[in-house]
Amino acid sequence: MNSLELFTVNNLWMLVATILVFIMHLGFSALETGLTRTKNTVNILFKNVSIISIGLLTYALCGFNLMYPGDFSIGQFFGFGGWGLNVPAGDAGLIEYASGQYTYYTDFIFQAMFAATAATIVSGAVAERIKLNSFLLFSLLYVALIYPIAGSWKWGGGFLHQMGFYDFAGSTVVHSVGGWAALVCAYLLGPRIGKYTKGGVKPIMGHNMPLAAIGVFLLWFGWYGFNGGSVLSADPGSVSYVFVTTSLSAAAGIVGSLLASVFYLKTNDLSMILNGSLAGLVGITAGADVISPMNAIYVGLISGMLVVFSIIFFDKIKIDDPVGAISVHLVCGIWGTLAVGIFSTNHSFGTQFIGVLSYGIFSTLSAFLIFYSIKVLMGVRVSEQEEIIGLDIAEHEMESYSGFQIFTVE
Repeated sequence: MNSLELFTVNNLWMLVATILVFIMHLGFSALETGLTRTKNTVNILFKNVSIISIGLLTYALCGFNLMYPGDFSIGQFFGFGGWGLNVPAGDAGLIEYASGQYTYYTDFIFQAMFAATAATIVSGAVAERIKLNSFLLFSLLYVALIYPIAGSWKWGGGFLHQMGFYDFAGSTVVHSVGGWAALVCAYLLGPRIGKYTKGGVKPIMGHNMPLAAIGVFLLWFGWYGFNGGSVLSADPGSVSYVFVTTSLSAAAGIVGSLLASVFYLKTNDLSMILNGSLAGLVGITAGADVISPMNAIYVGLISGMLVVFSIIFFDKIKIDDPVGAISVHLVCGIWGTLAVGIFSTNHSFGTQFIGVLSYGIFSTLSAFLIFYSIKVLMGVRVSEQEEIIGLDIAEHEMESYSGFQIFTVE
């Protein structure tokens, strides 16, 4: 195969992977909708559709050049390559770009699909009680500025990359960055009405478990693009290896969550094993190309157990997360990143820990500053009446399933 043919194959695979990552947004929408109540379905779908728009447009405007600045103006912490998309002329943006693996535009669109995911993670954690405009403003600022700056520290060649920190496809860069924001926002927002009572935790059941299950299958399907595309070529050995570790970790995540549910909760909880599969996927994402297939099973198994106990823990401290997003993306993202230092001989656990800590501090402080400012300036929570009647009517004046909603806005 000559260089032009190889370039075409690599570029085509990267675009296919981009399509798979795009499908993950449908998976997030279905999962979040299924695990929440009927009266908030339109609101959740509105947020998830809007997030795609926010992610793509802000990444084109400034995010891509914040994450990949070329030169850092402040040490190895911050750089900016300019506004808009600055495609190199001629072959420099085509076959000569990225060592002939893919084009400039392919690089942009693949990374742009990742950008919106951080805000999607937050959406699930704050579902059913956040003001729509406040959420969209937070997402705009977080995705446009915080996510790409954080991403530059590793993927853009920043200080963590220089230290040897490793995060193959984003257990920390994507999932934990979104997870820290989800934790901060859920804490500042407060729990849903009736979630925590004097008698303890009151479960608020989702309205459509088949839809939630479909969402998880779509996410797993899309994850082959998320991790497989992060090889950044169509190399048959590397891509197939990543497919295997990704699949085994997800499968083991189901087993881990099942065991924890049966032996600790004494029940066969579908929502737990759905989150268990996602936990396994998040856990292996940092090291899918450097952790062996058998060790990937251990990563997934532990991830599945962790997600169950994490969900229980956050309920005990009264942080309401309707879909378990904090547990899946933050807790298992941290675990997966540290697991690289445990199961890969070429990467230091200490360096992985420094990376986790750095992202934790930056993401938490940034999310708190943005969300608290929005809370003070325009409020972040709907009224009690609006929460009771549901955000579909209160925020959108429309029903998710026509004929089932009995409330109206006066």
